[in-house]
Amino acid sequence: MTLSSGRRPRSPRTGRRRTAPVAAAMAAVFLAVGPSSAAGPVSPAHPSPLGIGDPLFPQLGNPGYDVTAYDIAFAYHRQDRPLDAVTTIDARATAPLRTLNLDFTQGVVDSVRVDGARARFATAGEDLVITPSAPLRKGAAFQVTVRHTSDPRSGTNGGWVRTSDGLAMANQANAAHRVFPCNDHPADKARFTFRITAPKSLTVVAGGLPGQRVRKGSRTTWTYRLAHPMATELAQISIGRSAVPRRTGPHGLPVRDVVPTADRTRLEKWLARTPGQLAWMEKKAGRYPFETYGVLIAHATTGFELETQTLSLFERDLFTSDQLPRWYIESIMVHELAHQWFGDSVSPRRWSDLWLNEGHATWYEALYADERGKASLERRMRKAYGQSDAWRAEGGPPAAPAAADPGQPIGIFRPVVYDGSALVLYALRQRIGRAAFERLERQWVLRHRDGVASTADFVRLASTVAGRDLSGFLHPWLYGRKTPPMPGHPDWKQSEKETTKGAALPGARAGRHAVRYSVPWAVKPG
Repeated sequence: MTLSSGRRPRSPRTGRRRTAPVAAAMAAVFLAVGPSSAAGPVSPAHPSPLGIGDPLFPQLGNPGYDVTAYDIAFAYHRQDRPLDAVTTIDARATAPLRTLNLDFTQGVVDSVRVDGARARFATAGEDLVITPSAPLRKGAAFQVTVRHTSDPRSGTNGGWVRTSDGLAMANQANAAHRVFPCNDHPADKARFTFRITAPKSLTVVAGGLPGQRVRKGSRTTWTYRLAHPMATELAQISIGRSAVPRRTGPHGLPVRDVVPTADRTRLEKWLARTPGQLAWMEKKAGRYPFETYGVLIAHATTGFELETQTLSLFERDLFTSDQLPRWYIESIMVHELAHQWFGDSVSPRRWSDLWLNEGHATWYEALYADERGKASLERRMRKAYGQSDAWRAEGGPPAAPAAADPGQPIGIFRPVVYDGSALVLYALRQRIGRAAFERLERQWVLRHRDGVASTADFVRLASTVAGRDLSGFLHPWLYGRKTPPMPGHPDWKQSEKETTKGAALPGARAGRHAVRYSVPWAVKPG
């Protein structure tokens, strides 16, 4: 993710199992799901919200099951009306279950079925609490179908994004359950199928590859399937008057972009950069991990760009403004592309492992600019080092970030998880050498492909690749309140003038309301 100071604010199946549980529901008496909603027609006794205990989002995710697949059908009418929806979740119980919880809010639930039988349901906080007609035994495979609506009209904290002529999605960090019932935590990745019905005058594109398209009267149903498991926060659907230019990437990879039809020609110079950027990233991190890629350029104001899986979301203004140098815009594109390896293919086990996503994406963003002679990596890291103590004081150390303020979930995307975390990677490269560092990067994404991984996993692998225990070196860099000395640069010091809250380098995103597209460290535009 890259915050638009540029979140950036604004990430073959191995069989490795995910750790967090979740199974889910499928679509549309009506129960409004939300903090003030009433219980369903038949309520479980004493429903309560659950969570898997994530330090930053303790109510996210649900224990007792593991989701294997989502099949989500949406019927779109207008952007100012709720979508009718059916969410079907295939899951396996990891414990005996008399009830099970799904994360869901901002919708109206019509009915719930478990293995085809009607189930009781109620709400508790932002959970949909379901009581199957019979308890589920440990190890049992089961299916939940929820009929519901999905409301795009009240999305101030993520979920549906209203564009000039339709909708897109921005579910990071904790907003997928504002769109569809799910186990809304990246630790429980699953396969996804989307079926979207919309007026035939509109174009629908979702993550993954297209399947059957059926036109019936004035409406068309589009189907998309993702070939690899995905975290709920990375789902993407675009509905609007769009052009879909196509091209070929490395190894014949299909590349498809989604842009406003009126801007197709104007945006081509940016779209044409993607195959080269893919080839550049493959040299750094190995083969692209998914079945397709492309950029979705939305005519909307989000305040960030976002690494939705196989179809990264960008604001139109990023490419149509004349305020930014071309190389800088390309580096933002590389930031979101790098997330496909770091954050999407390898997802965080907990949200406090976010530094692995954003630190790596910022690293490759900065390296791309450096190798093209546009902005020095060393200069950028030195400036980051000077501000690192202030960033840690404001937002916590890279691997133990402070929780966001209430009602501001993307507040976790602070400078310390961007340039502050890329600084950790720079320090590691200084310590173990460039060759070992590059081996580590490739082994990391290969070993954990299509899975989840933690900070401890990274430290262990780094130690293995380096041939010596690096925990003593990395622990203060990842968890210390103060920034350790930089190997090879004894002259680097903390800035005497502390960074003010919200100030940020590109990559060191301060939050959704950061000053847009500031480039304070850059060399001459070009």
